[in-house]
Amino acid sequence: MTTSQVGAGRRMLSKVPEVTVWFWVIKILCTTVGESFADWINNSLGVGLVPTALIFTVVLAGALVWQLRLDRYVPFVYWLSVVVLSVTGTLYTDILTDQLSVPLAVSTSVFAGILAVVFGVWFVRERTLSIHSIVTLPRELFYWLAVLVTFALGTAAGDWTLAITGWGPGVSVLLPAGLIVAVIAGWRLGANAVLSFWLAYILTRPLGANLGDWLASPTADHGLGVGTAATSVIFLAAILGTVVYLTRTHGDVVEDRRPAPSTDLRRERIMLGYYVIVAILVGCLLAWASAQPHSTSSASEEDPSSAPVAAPLNPGQATAHFPPAEVAKFRAITQDTLALVRSGQQSQATARVKDLETTWDQDQDSLQAMDGSSWHVVDGQIDAVLKALRAGHPDAATQTRTLTTLLTTLS
Repeated sequence: MTTSQVGAGRRMLSKVPEVTVWFWVIKILCTTVGESFADWINNSLGVGLVPTALIFTVVLAGALVWQLRLDRYVPFVYWLSVVVLSVTGTLYTDILTDQLSVPLAVSTSVFAGILAVVFGVWFVRERTLSIHSIVTLPRELFYWLAVLVTFALGTAAGDWTLAITGWGPGVSVLLPAGLIVAVIAGWRLGANAVLSFWLAYILTRPLGANLGDWLASPTADHGLGVGTAATSVIFLAAILGTVVYLTRTHGDVVEDRRPAPSTDLRRERIMLGYYVIVAILVGCLLAWASAQPHSTSSASEEDPSSAPVAAPLNPGQATAHFPPAEVAKFRAITQDTLALVRSGQQSQATARVKDLETTWDQDQDSLQAMDGSSWHVVDGQIDAVLKALRAGHPDAATQTRTLTTLLTTLS
């Protein structure tokens, strides 16, 4: 694009909001909804992961067409697109992990590579990655593609961090929050503004998701017990209220007359080194946390045969404490999965065991209230089954062992 073309483009109205504190507040709200709303539709309503992803892909296409047809920034349409992108990006990552058994380390690396390619092509074509330059259709297309990949990357990276550290919902909020503070400090001290923006943008995804998990998780799992439905409603209402406020006040509209900020290349290089040091320290922290004893170590994720299986309850004990009809439902799914494993139908077994996870999660509140100790035993055995079925290198013997143990408990 020539200088004259850029100048003409800059006289157009920007299609994105000004980056103010309101931008980051509503962005975090959107990412929290992306986690809780997807879980609510997928698990609580029992729609299923793939059907939910298909539904939101269609909704996403409609929202983006609406956004792209506009000639200016409209808060409601813009943030609707972000919310739907958040949900869709989360679902795509969950499909890779839960349906296709792609290890989180692999999906994180793949999404990071895709994002690097998107940024590279974007910069080569447009010579800028600044969101203040979103004044042409090609730049807006690059922008929305980057946003989608950042949501998928943030989901994968956040889940991978939880898997290797074993941190609970509350503790898991601290790492992305601390990193965002470090990015803000770097930006204040002269780090490249575009780099700082996109680093913070990626980090808001695990922050919002972990915040949503903390609110929605039951108190027995160290959450606040609000539930996915209530969490989704609360944050959607907060988003709507913020959007209405911004629509009325225009507090996030880009001022085209603003001069370009001056840059200090020497200071930017120094702060780039600062970001590298922060990344190294985070890597050391994660390595240390991974080495500590916890229930979801990376070893068990990669090699489920090394993961301990909870001892079964005495035959009939689960039936005595839980409704027989519910136990029969879990037993039927487990038997189906075991039969598929024994016949070598790995993909079908992985798909069938998802039904076990969904039905068990749906009944958690009622069953846990009836007998908390028995519930935790069965829950641990179901976790072992899920890990075995979704392992990067599935082992039929481990799958059979965990499924048989669970069937014994449900006898």
